[in-house]
Formats: sequence, C-alpha cells, structure tokens
Amino acid sequence: MQRFRGLPMQPMLNTAVKAARRAGAVIVRAMPDIDRLTIENKGRHDFVSEVDRRAEETIIDVIRTAYPDHGVLAEESGSHTGNDWQWIIDPLDGTTNFLHGFPQFAVSIALRHKGRLEQAVVFDPVRDELFTAGRGAGAQLNGRRIRVSRVSELGLALLGTGFPFRETDAVDRWIQIFRRFALATSGIRRPGSAALDLAYVACGRLDGFWEAGLRPWDMAAGILLIREAGGLTGDLFGEGDPLESGCVLAANPRIYALMRNAIDQLPADAAC
Repeated sequence: MQRFRGLPMQPMLNTAVKAARRAGAVIVRAMPDIDRLTIENKGRHDFVSEVDRRAEETIIDVIRTAYPDHGVLAEESGSHTGNDWQWIIDPLDGTTNFLHGFPQFAVSIALRHKGRLEQAVVFDPVRDELFTAGRGAGAQLNGRRIRVSRVSELGLALLGTGFPFRETDAVDRWIQIFRRFALATSGIRRPGSAALDLAYVACGRLDGFWEAGLRPWDMAAGILLIREAGGLTGDLFGEGDPLESGCVLAANPRIYALMRNAIDQLPADAAC
C-alpha cells in the first residue's frame, strides 16, 4: 500500500489523488495560453473551456484504468453508468477564475458507494495544496491532519459564500442571508470556487460557508472533507441532502448552529 507522509492511503483514495494531480498538470500547462483557449457558454455566467474537457478526460482515464466497472458523474460529460461505486468529478471548479487568470480554482473528486461518500480529494494546482479525506479516517492537507476552526462566536467568524448565478430566482433569498451575516460576522469572502471554499472550512481558514444552486460535483468532496475534519454540513434551508437540493450550509459545530439559527429566523418564503 502506498504511503503519503507516513500515513496509509486507501487504494481508491490513491487513485483519486493520482487523477487529481494529472488533471492539475493539464490545467497548469494551459495557464500561459489562456487567451487562446476555446471557450463555450453553457448558460448564464457558466463557461466551459477545452481545458475543462481535457482535465475531465484525464481523470476519467485514470479512474477507468483502475476501476473499469465504477460509475462516473462528471460535470462536462454527465453520468456514466457502472456498479454501486460512483465517482463525482469537477475537473476545474472555478472555470471563470481560471479564464481570467485569477488563481482560485481546483480539481474536485469524490467517491461514493450506494449513496454514501467514502473518499474525497480537492487539489489546488497553483498552490500545490492537496486536501484528502476518507470516511472514518479524518481529513488531511498535504498529508497533515486538519480540523475545522474553534471560533465559537458569529461576530468573530469569517464566512465564505458564492453567488447563485445558475438560479436567479434564488438571488433575493441569498441577499437576505448575506445581509444577516454581513452585519453579524467579522467578514464574508466570495473567492469563486465552492470546492476550495469547503476545503478551507475543513482546514479552519473559513469558519463557515453557504451557497445555493450548486451541483453535486461542486461540493461532494468538500462535504466529506468537512465532516472528517469535525465540522457539520447540511441543507441550507432544511433537513434534506445538500447533494440533492444544491443548497449547502457548512461550518464548525458552534458556528453551524449559529448560522442555522440566523437562517431559521428569516421569512418562511426564504427557501431553496
């Protein structure tokens, strides 16, 4: 079994790391030529480049070589049928950032079995930061154990968020939450990559995060990272599964409770 900084890695996690690093290399090699890339508009404020597709092909090739019977759910190529194992892939989370040379984007890969998240990797190829997690095995950043922050007061908390650009009918609800937290916290950041935002909650750089209108590949890996780092994740407006609703709330346990309470005090029509 391969080891990473002295800690044992599961074979499936090792495959995810290999795939993420290879995709990261594809992305970094393309950075000097961003202005010459072919770019398509998938929808309102939603872009895809040839780099997204090459990175995704690289990831799927690594996974298919190791586990040809596994299913795949990928942002660009959709769902590939398989057995009870499913890889959830975002080859370049933060494409708009990438296309503007704004260095905040990541490769996100998660693996679930019969609906339960088992392994997670979020890789920032610019900073060479590798976030990994295995169910029941904790979360790591470059092989070192990470934990969510210990901040316990909303007034001291730094939160992350993202604009609900895919679902414009959620903007008014998002603004209500933003106003509540902008007045109650020490600050809010919107870097533009949900996968990295969630990873930052897992390692304590952010104390909490919320966003609506996400897709499973945006947050699957980040959700497992946070859970394994001692944090909490849930549906932004209820008790459902954020991977189904697309609306996620995540934080350390104390801040999660305070954020949940603040959101619950909003008007009843502020639902996802």
